[in-house]
Amino acid sequence: MNTISKLLLVTSLSFLSLSASSSPDKNSAQFIGSTQCANCHPQQTKAWQGSHHDLAMQHASIKTVLGDFDNKKFQYNNIVSTFFKKGEKFFVNTDGPKGTLQDFQIKYTFGVAPLQQYLIELPGGRLQALGIAWDTRTKEQGGQRWYHLYPDENVTYQDRLHWTRADQNWNYMCADCHSTHLQKNYKVENNTYETSWSEINVACEACHGPASDHVNWANKGTGWEQSEQTKGLSVSLNERSGVNWKINSKSGSAKRSKLKDTNKEIEICARCHSRRSKITNNYTHNKPLLDNYQPALLTDFLYYPDGQIKEEVYVYGSFVQSKMFHNGVTCSDCHEPHSLALRAEANGVCLQCHSAEKFNTKSHHFHNENSSGSSCAECHMPQSIYMGVDGRHDHSIRIPRPDLSLKLNTPNACNQCHKDKAPIWANQKMQNWYGKDWAPGWHFGETLYEARNQLPGAGQDLAAVAASIKLPSIARATAAEMLRDFPSRISFVVTQKLLKDEDDLVRLAALRTLDNLEAQYRLQSGFHLLSDTVLAIRIEAARIMSVIPRSMLSDLQQTRLNNAVAEYIQAQLANADRPEAHINIGLIYLRLQQFDAAEKAYKQSLTLEPEFVSAYVNLADLYRLQGQDSKAEIILKQGLDKIPKKSNQAADIHHALGLLYVREKQMKKALSSLSNAVILQPNNSRYAYVYAVALNSAGKTHKAITLLEKTYKTHPGYTENIIALISFYKQQGDLKSARVYAQKLLELRPDYGSVQQLIQSL
Repeated sequence: MNTISKLLLVTSLSFLSLSASSSPDKNSAQFIGSTQCANCHPQQTKAWQGSHHDLAMQHASIKTVLGDFDNKKFQYNNIVSTFFKKGEKFFVNTDGPKGTLQDFQIKYTFGVAPLQQYLIELPGGRLQALGIAWDTRTKEQGGQRWYHLYPDENVTYQDRLHWTRADQNWNYMCADCHSTHLQKNYKVENNTYETSWSEINVACEACHGPASDHVNWANKGTGWEQSEQTKGLSVSLNERSGVNWKINSKSGSAKRSKLKDTNKEIEICARCHSRRSKITNNYTHNKPLLDNYQPALLTDFLYYPDGQIKEEVYVYGSFVQSKMFHNGVTCSDCHEPHSLALRAEANGVCLQCHSAEKFNTKSHHFHNENSSGSSCAECHMPQSIYMGVDGRHDHSIRIPRPDLSLKLNTPNACNQCHKDKAPIWANQKMQNWYGKDWAPGWHFGETLYEARNQLPGAGQDLAAVAASIKLPSIARATAAEMLRDFPSRISFVVTQKLLKDEDDLVRLAALRTLDNLEAQYRLQSGFHLLSDTVLAIRIEAARIMSVIPRSMLSDLQQTRLNNAVAEYIQAQLANADRPEAHINIGLIYLRLQQFDAAEKAYKQSLTLEPEFVSAYVNLADLYRLQGQDSKAEIILKQGLDKIPKKSNQAADIHHALGLLYVREKQMKKALSSLSNAVILQPNNSRYAYVYAVALNSAGKTHKAITLLEKTYKTHPGYTENIIALISFYKQQGDLKSARVYAQKLLELRPDYGSVQQLIQSL
């Protein structure tokens, strides 16, 4: 048994008993509380008191609870919930974990404006966020009412969005950003939490880090001289120190007096103000963001193709797209960091750096003074509403682009205000005001749109975006990751360069394109990233490189892979209370052919969430690899029993079951299952393609072609679909139609190896 096998065997037998908790290093700085900070920083403390950070989470009391608990009733989905008090304690009678009405005590308030949520304690140390919230706005604004956060979802106790389920669990979903020095302390072995904090709210040390060394330095305590250079601070947020902005009279915009050479402040804020996944339980303030988290890219689910916000993404991913960020603007240039208030009212915050004479005039914005159209933020940072009442500004701070709305079907600020008008009207207005050539030109969103819709030329354009250092890193990284679906000589060459890019996020995304490469190319291209300085990159490299046969690695290389794999597993255990983490652990064990460990991980995932579709599909695939299709069939049928029959998630299980029946040559059952998958997920081009291939194999070629033709209209860039159409038409003797699709394939993938030969054969 080689070194890595020994290491992984030990890990596979023990990882489920590991605790996802962490203990502070006794030799490192300790958290001491905001009271001590206030002694020397009274001005900052006064500004912070009463802020959203200060009130992020509080014990439920007469002073902190804003909702109406005077026996108020609220009806949702045929459930009538009642909010009431017993003495000074607050309660709600609502549907519990089994759907029956029960009384639950409100333990904590969560947030303060424009809504307030309430936390309820359930067994196992769980705090759960109630799905009914209090609208804290004034009555004139439509507030002072109870409302449900998912008014159109029809959420029942069986739904993942129900307040008693994992997706509304405070310990995992919310706690890290609403309290200071949060220690989740999840225990895998008994599925419980022992969560703790140093302060219940977002206090000084949440941003500045543990302050014991700083206090020791200030008080000239024992060994204070060792902290003289840093003043004992965990992290110095001094990016604005000595900086001024001088407005250029010609451009009307200011320039930073000295270049910003660090993103410490932005990355501290991004810890909570970003869509990201956690990769460590030991958050370290003075390390890069990607040593603690993996931020989300501009994915279809979260962002429109031009990078505008779609889902709730919490600012960071938008702001790093902006010209402001790239010109050195930090969060605290606009926001006072302790009170969180804007540095100036209304347009004043923008006029700190932009000339009022040029920009705060009707000749610039073409709207009446004091109207919403004259507001910098309304035009350049339009709001989207989340959680029913919470308007969030898009911090990409962009010029309104109705021309892109016409091309990409993206929103724009003009039509978000003028809802009765069409983008073509808004675009004409812009041309009338600023001239026919007003638009800033090409936008990276055009390429992301091409790629999302698999349009001809998308792969080459993605490579150009990923390679361009003039574009935002998050856009480059998004393009780099999407190259995975457009393999070609160009994408391969570009990826080799991106794997050595200076930007951490770009290197991380480029790694993922190696998923389609054979082991020898993975080894040659990205093995060096197992020793990258950034944790997120090392663990992604571990996942990618884990398929390389041990015979291809030297002893030193095996050691490097061992270390990275161990880090990968530990990173997943930071989220050990989530089924997804155990799926990831199972997948890497599967790649390492540690089948028993993979099976344990998948089963642990089902223990946490019996309706988790991916666990059933992956466990069945594991049994397939071991030649145990009978066990695979049993587990897939168990999954179908757990998932609502009409749920689109059930499609994944039907598809897997259909493939199993194909292997067993039970074509009638196979066609039924594959058909169900297509019915439940009609836009899944892969499922349609596989079903069509099965139909053709069963002699139903005409029906297969009809399905593929329909799929082509919605997914014209899916190459497997086009190749199948060429093959099926050729099979039927319809060479004319086969040539039509062969030409489409050539246009889509000019570098596709055998397409010219294919055309000639027709």
